[in-house]
Amino acid sequence: MSERPDHYFSARPASDAERRRRTVRLAGQDVEVDVAAGVFSPGGLDKGTRVLLDEVPAPPATGDLLDLGCGWGPVALTLALRSPDATVWALDVNERALDLLRGTASRLGLTNLRAVTADQVPADVRFDAVWSNPPIRVGKSVLHDLLRTWLPRLADDAEAWLVVAKNLGSDSLARWITEELSLDVSRRASSKGFRVLQVRR
Repeated sequence: MSERPDHYFSARPASDAERRRRTVRLAGQDVEVDVAAGVFSPGGLDKGTRVLLDEVPAPPATGDLLDLGCGWGPVALTLALRSPDATVWALDVNERALDLLRGTASRLGLTNLRAVTADQVPADVRFDAVWSNPPIRVGKSVLHDLLRTWLPRLADDAEAWLVVAKNLGSDSLARWITEELSLDVSRRASSKGFRVLQVRR
């Protein structure tokens, strides 16, 4: 089945790229962000990400932090605002999303945020935290490959926090991570149709 060119997980969306400003609440403050069509949740902060941000504990103050599937960047921006001495890696395949996030980060003076594709992350970097609203709709095979690549790069004693809709397979994904990646998964919160999963070595 062919992929529509304007899916948020396309590398180069074909839809209108006109930027729009939205004000969202991140890290306890109102932040103006850039959004556009062709990226995930172009209207502003989506419900699942809001649940994640409301439920996760404070990120590590230093080290390398990863937002896996960053979109226009609410998770990465939160990490960068809350941990200014850390390096935040915002990872996505969607070049428009990365460009939007770079613009927002620059405007906010967040020099610790790097919006990148997978090949731009040095192979030796291990992550002191991973936060993600993973792109479930890419399909199970692609999603599993994504998690298989990045979750094992957690540093010792580090944690990943994932938010997944119950009706999109949060429980089965938790089992898969445990069985296939030999990582410990706990359900830490359930809200508004979403589960927040904690993943540890």
